[in-house]
Amino acid sequence: MHALKLIRIDGGAGLVLPKDVLAKLGRGAGDTVYLIETAEGLLLSPHDPALQGQIDAGREFIDDYAQALRALTE
Repeated sequence: MHALKLIRIDGGAGLVLPKDVLAKLGRGAGDTVYLIETAEGLLLSPHDPALQGQIDAGREFIDDYAQALRALTE
């Protein structure tokens, strides 16, 4: 667990993430992270949740049509 301090930035507030947290997220200064509300609380993620839905749909399509896709590669 990391305790994060809010700092004033113009009319809002910001967080400073420790280097080890940035490394775990695979992000750095200027990159985008997503704050997602879940049933358990808030989740900080490097992945866009909208894009994840599209990836899941693509995987489901590949699973459903695996045999036809294999035949097309021959």
